Amino acid sequence: AVVSTQSGHYGREPSTLQIMEETKMASTEPNVYLFVPNLIGYARVVLMFVAFYFMTNPEMYHITVACYLLSQLLDAFDGHAARLLGQTSKLGAMLDQLTDRCSTLGLVMALGLLYRDYFFFFQCYAVLDIASHWLHLTAAHYSGASSHKQIDLAS
Repeated sequence: AVVSTQSGHYGREPSTLQIMEETKMASTEPNVYLFVPNLIGYARVVLMFVAFYFMTNPEMYHITVACYLLSQLLDAFDGHAARLLGQTSKLGAMLDQLTDRCSTLGLVMALGLLYRDYFFFFQCYAVLDIASHWLHLTAAHYSGASSHKQIDLAS
C-alpha cells in the first residue's frame, strides 16, 4: 500500500515484519530505572525520609536508627551490585552521591536541632561535606576520569 507521510511524501507502508523487528529492538533496551542497584538506591531514599521524619522525636529513636543504618548499609551494596550485575549507570552514580549528601545533611541538621550549643559546628561540617565532594567531583571531571573513584593524583 502507498501512504502519505507527515512531510507529504508518498512511500511504502512498513511491513509487519519491519514493525515487529523495530519493536523487538526497542524492547531489548535495558530500563536503567529498574536496574537492581537503582532499586536499592530508591529504597535508600525512602529509608532516609522515614529516618528524617522520626529523627527529632526522642521516643522514636529506634525507628530513626534502624532506617538510617539500613540506608547506609545498603549504600555498601549498591555499587557492588552494579559491578556484579553489569548495571553501572550515570543515574545510579548520581543517585548514590545525592543520597549520601542528603542523608548526611539531614542527620547534621537534626543534630544541630538536638544539640543547639554545637549548631555552628554542624553548619560548618555540612558546608565542608558538600564543598569537598563538589570539588572532588569537579577534579574527577576535569582530569578526564571515568569515575570520581578513579582519579590519578599524579597528573
